[in-house]
This record gives sequence, structure tokens and C-alpha cells, in this order.
Amino acid sequence: MRVAAIQHDVVWEDTQANLDRLAPRVDEAAARGAGLIVLCETFSTGYSMNTDKTGEDRGGPTATWLAAQAASTGAWVCGSVPERERPGQPPFNTFVLAGPDGAVLRYDKVHPFTYAGEHNHFSAGSALRTFTVDGVRVSPFVCYDLRFADDFWELGPGSDVFVVPANWPDTRRKHWRTLLRARAIENQCYVVGVNRVGEGGGLSYAGDSCIVDPLGRTLVEAAQVETVLVADVDPAVVADVRDRFRFLPDRR
Repeated sequence: MRVAAIQHDVVWEDTQANLDRLAPRVDEAAARGAGLIVLCETFSTGYSMNTDKTGEDRGGPTATWLAAQAASTGAWVCGSVPERERPGQPPFNTFVLAGPDGAVLRYDKVHPFTYAGEHNHFSAGSALRTFTVDGVRVSPFVCYDLRFADDFWELGPGSDVFVVPANWPDTRRKHWRTLLRARAIENQCYVVGVNRVGEGGGLSYAGDSCIVDPLGRTLVEAAQVETVLVADVDPAVVADVRDRFRFLPDRR
């Protein structure tokens, strides 16, 4: 399966402006053969704690847009969205994955970023998820989740690809780059890290989006610019690496 990582800027707290800007990028990714297209964390709003303004109900305008993009391109399209499960509840930071067949799958970020006060404005998810996309086992995580190796280890043996949309500031970009490669190496699977660029909420973002293979080799990467990164992922390669280097069975 071909995966596209869309590294993009975000218009702060302006959902419609972001959806309008991103639609041509999604079309570009699909035209390049991508079957799975990944946008960044909170791609339609920016990483804002103003959830009274940015929060949406489940199946709101951003999820509806993702479903429409999937239907029009024939690809699976995903990113994270501030979604409320019920009125009055703080939204979850929800990874929404929309398929061309009308399927809409969700994973709620289990680790709110307390350093930035996310836990005061977002609800925490309670369950990890793995989805099968065109025969590829895809396990989503969101930004700060990347720091919790035990969660990746839990899903690793049953995953071919980890997908990690983020808003990871450039002050900690070395951590981002290192942890993405570490998760690929220690779980012997692909990792797709998709980070934003530009300025938002008083922070700067360098991007550093990349797709890493099961041996930790970087297939594609980019920093500082808006771009669409494309690479092929293959479950057979994952199986071969795990067969040749049988490290996972020794994990305790």
C-alpha cells in the first residue's frame, strides 16, 4: 500500500479555511497513488485548548469532510479532530480514519499532553486500536502518545504500520525524530510520523515528517516546508524482517 504524509501549515482555529486548503493536497496524494493519506494532529483547528470554539460533535464537519475526501479519492484519509462524545463533555483528541466505502473508524488519544494542559481541556481515551486498511494492519497514535513505548510494544506484534499525526514543536524536534525511529526499530514495523509546519498558538513547528521502514531506515522525510511525502509499505517486508531477526519473541 502506498502511504502519503501531508506535511502542512494550519490556520489557527479556522476549520473551513483549513479544509479548503487541504483538499487539493489530498487530491495530489491520491493522484500519486496513495491508498492511505495522513494529515497532522488537529489539522482543522491547530493544537488549541480553546475547545469551546474548536470542539465538534462526533460526526461533525471535519469528520464529514474526511469521509467526503475518502469517497471522492478512493483512498483512506485520516487525521486527529477534537470530538465530543456527548454534550457538555470535553472533547477527545480523536484520530478519525475514513474509508472510501463509507467506514469511519476512531481512536481517542489515551495520553493528553499534561505539560501543555491538554488534560484540562480534552478527555483521555481508554483503549488502543488497530485497524485493517487494504490488508495492512494500521495502529494509530497521536503526538504525545509517541513517548509511551509500552503502548507501542503492546500493539507491535499485531501491527504493520504505526501512524502518528502530531503538532510537535521544533524545540523538541530531536525527540520527535529519535522516537519515531526507535518505535520502528524496536517493533520491526513501519512508522508514519506526520507533523505540521508554521506557527500556531505561540509555537513554531519544523515538520520533520517521515516514513520509516521496519529496520529504522528513513524512506522519505522533509522539514520546514509544506509537502506531500509518499512511500510504499508492505506487510510482507514486516514479516520478513521479523522472521530474519527474531527479537519480538524475546520481549518480556
